[in-house]
Amino acid sequence: MPISRYRAGQKRLAVQLTRRRRIPPIRRMVVVGSILGWEIVNWKLREAGKADSRAKLSVRLRKAAERLGPTYIKLAQIISAGQGVFPDELVEQCKLCRDAVPGVEFQKVRETVEQATHGDLFDSFAEFSPTPIAAASIAQVHAATLADGNEVVVKVQRPNIEKLVRQDLAVMSTFAPLLVGRIKVAALANPPALVELFAETISEELDFRLEAENMEDVRQSLQELNRGEFVLPNPVPEHTYKRVLVMNRLDGIDFSNPEGLKAHNVDTQKAISDLLLGFLEGAFLKGVFHGDLHSGNLKILKNGQIGLLDFGITGRLSDRERIGFLKMLFAATTNNPQGQVESLVDLGALPSDTNVEQMVSELGLDTPIDPTQFSQQELIKEIRKLLKGLLFYGAKLPKPLMLYAKNLIFIENSIAELAPELDLFELVNSVSVHFASEHGSSITKELGVDEAAWELDLDGIKGSFWVDPNERESLTYAELLERRKLIKSRLGNDFTVD
Repeated sequence: MPISRYRAGQKRLAVQLTRRRRIPPIRRMVVVGSILGWEIVNWKLREAGKADSRAKLSVRLRKAAERLGPTYIKLAQIISAGQGVFPDELVEQCKLCRDAVPGVEFQKVRETVEQATHGDLFDSFAEFSPTPIAAASIAQVHAATLADGNEVVVKVQRPNIEKLVRQDLAVMSTFAPLLVGRIKVAALANPPALVELFAETISEELDFRLEAENMEDVRQSLQELNRGEFVLPNPVPEHTYKRVLVMNRLDGIDFSNPEGLKAHNVDTQKAISDLLLGFLEGAFLKGVFHGDLHSGNLKILKNGQIGLLDFGITGRLSDRERIGFLKMLFAATTNNPQGQVESLVDLGALPSDTNVEQMVSELGLDTPIDPTQFSQQELIKEIRKLLKGLLFYGAKLPKPLMLYAKNLIFIENSIAELAPELDLFELVNSVSVHFASEHGSSITKELGVDEAAWELDLDGIKGSFWVDPNERESLTYAELLERRKLIKSRLGNDFTVD
């Protein structure tokens, strides 16, 4: 069967999984409701209204996700990359779920492999380590040696995970509409929309044949872009199945190990710059990119190359969406607020009939502000005005934009951890210059604009960081973090949109 049939099937599955049912899976709904309800009721009785109320609730939601198992842990992992979309306390708790999944016993793993290969485990493998080297919500990975002597890793899906995902998404789809307006998780990520996005992403991960194709498509994209800084595993075609994926192993230092990177004299600023450019070029120029960047999916190899792992989630853009991203890049670097809003329309984040000029004017998007100069009341008023305005105009977070934003958030967090003294103005400038010099002709041709019109507006870039252009010539991430802390303190802990 052609791979396109598999991909279409998974898309149909995502739609099916989020369809509201008259009778949802009662047994699973009772389990989910009792575990979540227990934590929320205890929070209401013991902790609601106190100074650390939101932090306590976040702890309880994380513990509930761990008890509910792989599907909810996967949802928590997605939330963990959502700084700026979800409350900081919830994001920090959900980060703990990245390592919260225990491994499946080896006998179950063996059964899954043998069902896929229709033979004994050691017909295909000379060696197979019973202890996983990594365990995640959907699958776990084992080191092995093929019968021909090649050393590989084997990704094996958890038993009955598809059935559990189906039940959990049916429960989520039942509960999500009931939470609208009741739980202030985020202004623009309403629960039903979050469930739909989650269904789209997790359904892709249930078929490893799609992951193998994702890997090859991203590899081809990076090769065509001459991005030799990246190395991807090679799937073994004759050992690629729906629930089992065999590929060569990449050894290196995890992105989450700053001490190890420092000990091996890794230029972290260059690594982050390479990662950013490779990601942006793949999205803007080829329309395909790794959709789930996080420290567990990135390694620095001995030769300094960046190893990319785990392609269960991949961003794939239609021509309209890709042009939308190009428009966003061009408008952001030339300080064109109207062009930025138009790009959001192309990306499906705003309705197609949005009056862009009116929206820019009403929300003051063409008037940069410095929030550190506002009083608490003024700042809250401005942010509420912006968020309510976006909701009024029908703003939402479609899958491509969600994956794109999630990756940018991860890269920003990597700067904070690995290169806090990196000059952000210089980084933006170098990225803009690279795109203008290397791809300016093709980009402006696709956008239908004069290539000479592409000139970086550094003052506008500074304004996007909420910095007075006359105030400073550089801005490190450490300095940006201090500004954010000041803004957060001005907002207070109980800021809400309503």
